[in-house]
Amino acid sequence: MTDIIRPTRVLISDLIGLAFDSEGQPDPSEVRSYVEAQKGCSFHLGPAAEIAKGAADPALVEFYYCPDASTREDLLGLAGEGAYDALIAAATFIPAECQFGLGGVRIGAGTGNMGSASWGGGNGIGGTAPLMNTPGINSRATAQMVWKALMSAIPDLPFDTLHGRVAQGTFDTGRHLRDFPTSKLEGQKLAVIGYGNIGREVAKLGQAFQMDVTIFARPHHKAWIESEGFTYAATIEDAAKDAQALSVHLGLGPMDAVRGVPANTGLIGATVLSAMAKGSVLINFDRGELVDTCALAHALSSGQIAQAIIDADVFVAEVTGEISGPMAPYLPLLDMFADKLCLLPHAAADTDHPTRVAGAKQAVDQILSVIRNRIAVNAVGDVPDGITRGQSNTPTGVGGVGFAELASLARTDPGKQLKGALSAVIDRLDTADALSEEDARDLMLNVNQLRTLIDDLGLQGPLRV
Repeated sequence: MTDIIRPTRVLISDLIGLAFDSEGQPDPSEVRSYVEAQKGCSFHLGPAAEIAKGAADPALVEFYYCPDASTREDLLGLAGEGAYDALIAAATFIPAECQFGLGGVRIGAGTGNMGSASWGGGNGIGGTAPLMNTPGINSRATAQMVWKALMSAIPDLPFDTLHGRVAQGTFDTGRHLRDFPTSKLEGQKLAVIGYGNIGREVAKLGQAFQMDVTIFARPHHKAWIESEGFTYAATIEDAAKDAQALSVHLGLGPMDAVRGVPANTGLIGATVLSAMAKGSVLINFDRGELVDTCALAHALSSGQIAQAIIDADVFVAEVTGEISGPMAPYLPLLDMFADKLCLLPHAAADTDHPTRVAGAKQAVDQILSVIRNRIAVNAVGDVPDGITRGQSNTPTGVGGVGFAELASLARTDPGKQLKGALSAVIDRLDTADALSEEDARDLMLNVNQLRTLIDDLGLQGPLRV
């Protein structure tokens, strides 16, 4: 039996398309076409017919699409006996007993749901197979949802009310506008907790709105943070001090052996919330456990926090209706603070179709890289013996600039254009004291062209080595 050579099997346990087909079902056809036409692999709708036996052939890879297996029981029945060699998942929690000997990829950044013992659980430490993610793939989508949340709270112009009054002919600008004061974002302080891919994208949006953006991160990020025009804070309390809004993007961190929970559990507590400006806004689109809900209740009661917007996983048992997941501790707060709380089901990035498709395609590339080349791109935690850690891969402009990309830039056409634009700016600045009006116009055109090239090439942020 051990001499049998069989195709390598990859389980896809979450939706990889959020557009809908003619029957109203989520359509995975974009990723299916990518797998079959561009990668030369097979794609099956539904589970494998039997448990896989024999040695997996890296040249023949079959993907099995089973997005409806969401409960522990479903997954153990589907993949509890080693039926699949590798896994691509998104939000579904993968039990430790589900084995995937060649590795797994989580579509997105956090890997807390990737509980398989094959890679040592969600932190990827101590396993025999590599754990990977697709960092940055949903960073902009998440950051934009954070911004929608912030804009729903400040500025506070009641669009629906004003529209109704105008439509009814009961609003006079001269007499009534004074009754609707608002506040602009410019000059207000935004505290961003964490300088990862999502935190940095949120900070960039704050900068675009001329906010005073302060970022808490580990000390080695300080120079990069300040080079991008943000303010560095050495502690979370320093970042939160007098902030009108705080957005947290740290992740849960490693397990705290003493408390038996991830290290960052409850990190946004009383001292952080009390440091913020009176009547401020708390946004947590990261992990629900990061906020101490008891401290939040006190801050909402006192008016210290005017509004909290939380995006966290919530699960409802089909038979009993029991609610579990990181959102569960927030639900009792609705009895007292329904008008101050907005609770979302961790939907900020996972409901964007292009993002999910792009993430799935990247996950396919990464799992094939491990299977065929023994290279783990975007590895999380340990890389087992026999596997090479590949360079981090993120979308252009997200998470900084890769060393290899930078090293090869000069040989590309965009790199040559950048060099030409930079030379033009330097040449004109050398004669700035004698510029004519036409020269000044050309200088500003060159500066704008240079900035556009820098943006297009993603030459911003820290260097990724």
